[in-house]
Amino acid sequence: MTNPANRLQSATAERASPWIAFRHRTFTVVWIATVVSNVGTWMYNAASGWLMTSLNPDPLTVSLVQVASSLPMFLFALPAGAIADIVDKRRFLVGTEIAVTVIAAISAVLVWLDLMNPSLLLVFAFLLGAGAAFSAPTWQSIVPQLVPKQDLAAAVASNGVGVNISRAIGPALGGVVIGAFGIAAPFWINAVSNLAVIGAMLWWRPPPHRTGLPPERLTGALIVGFRHVRYNPNLRATLIRAVAFFFFASTYWALLPLIARNQIAGGPELYGVLLGAIGFGAVVGAFTLPWMKAALGPDRLVASGTLGTAISLILLGIAHHWPLGLAACVIAGMSWIAVLATLNVSVQVSLPDWVRGRGLAMFVTVFFGAMTVGSALWGQVASALGLPMALFAAAAGAVVGIVLTWGWKLQSGAGVDLAPSMHWPAPIMAIDADADRGPVLVTIEYRVAPERSDGFLAAIRSLQQARRRDGAYSWDVFEDSAAPGRFLETFKVASWLEHLRQHQRVTNADRVVQDAVREFSAAAEPKVTHFIGCRFPSD
Repeated sequence: MTNPANRLQSATAERASPWIAFRHRTFTVVWIATVVSNVGTWMYNAASGWLMTSLNPDPLTVSLVQVASSLPMFLFALPAGAIADIVDKRRFLVGTEIAVTVIAAISAVLVWLDLMNPSLLLVFAFLLGAGAAFSAPTWQSIVPQLVPKQDLAAAVASNGVGVNISRAIGPALGGVVIGAFGIAAPFWINAVSNLAVIGAMLWWRPPPHRTGLPPERLTGALIVGFRHVRYNPNLRATLIRAVAFFFFASTYWALLPLIARNQIAGGPELYGVLLGAIGFGAVVGAFTLPWMKAALGPDRLVASGTLGTAISLILLGIAHHWPLGLAACVIAGMSWIAVLATLNVSVQVSLPDWVRGRGLAMFVTVFFGAMTVGSALWGQVASALGLPMALFAAAAGAVVGIVLTWGWKLQSGAGVDLAPSMHWPAPIMAIDADADRGPVLVTIEYRVAPERSDGFLAAIRSLQQARRRDGAYSWDVFEDSAAPGRFLETFKVASWLEHLRQHQRVTNADRVVQDAVREFSAAAEPKVTHFIGCRFPSD
């Protein structure tokens, strides 16, 4: 007779399999288009890194190609995430990809005419990175619209497989294309490959999403987004773990062109093969993710991936022949996908839909901020102490980072329902006021038996983060000095319109906390009152 625990584990592994997401046609079409585009992007990345070793072989200058590509993610991902939560995602992606295609075509023309120099190469790397920065949060935020919630983890894993298939094919193909057609060919292919995602976005018809409220303004959306991140402990923990990994993993991405050219003494074909080996390792790692995650859990899986990255850095530091370099890159790829996919799932399941773009943008900002700073630092260390010492130091730092960040736990999504509860009754505005008038002070009066006061205060304290996550910028609890057991919870929201949005943001998980607090006031329903800021008549 089959053990029920084994049946459950088998069903869980099947649900987490990357293949599950391909049952959904829309996801499949978008996935294929993205892979085609990413092949071109990886060909461009390999070609630009290799071109810089010819234009200026200084380690710091070569590492600046990675810096120029990563810095826009750090600078622009947050406003891009806010825009993703406000505008039509499909139209925004089409416009962004058209702009990227034009920029990529111009860079191809300059390389083709032999007019590219180190400064221009960095400028175009920055511009194309900016295009990626504006589109990345939106790309990630549409994933829940392509598959049902139960297949989200599989879709994230499938996206990881797609990225790494393109990473395995693109660089190796780029090296072959450079040898056969010249350095300009990968730049042209990158420009043309973007047409695939433009076509997929024009074909896709997302389900309508109407809130009945006007869209948020960009500045207000950014402020609310920052506040949500600050008071979302699960998201904060994921971001901290991300910094500890990407800062050190950036080392081999920044220095691999020099490892291939100077330390192993290879050509562009070898560099492409090494990058392809990272992609191959990531694809292999993606297909082993379900059972690794079931066996280790998200925290131990990220720790194992970080240890694997440290091992690959050490192997790259001692590699003077291509077989050892190849093995190191395969290990690096397997480790990379294990960490990246786990962190991505942890971010996705920590975010409700209304702030998903901004939360993912924060993850992208931290991701590429750590990559940018790490690339610049390890390039400088390599210039001063040599490639091996930079790689060894990064490996040691990655191991220390595991220990220092172990207390911040990652999420798998089990048991957390972030769907809107919609259980708050619509607030009534009896006075004549504009929707954007504010601030709004909300008070909730509780009557609690005096002997239960300590339990009530312990329970209501959990509401603070929920109120602030959903838009409140201040929160307090007061006790009536003349009537023991009479408590007043207060919080402020920027405007009446923002409070209406707050009603739509409360999740089912928040409702569980609120119901636990209300149980202490079972004798009488808590009294809710809304006060709106007055505008004094001018003299």
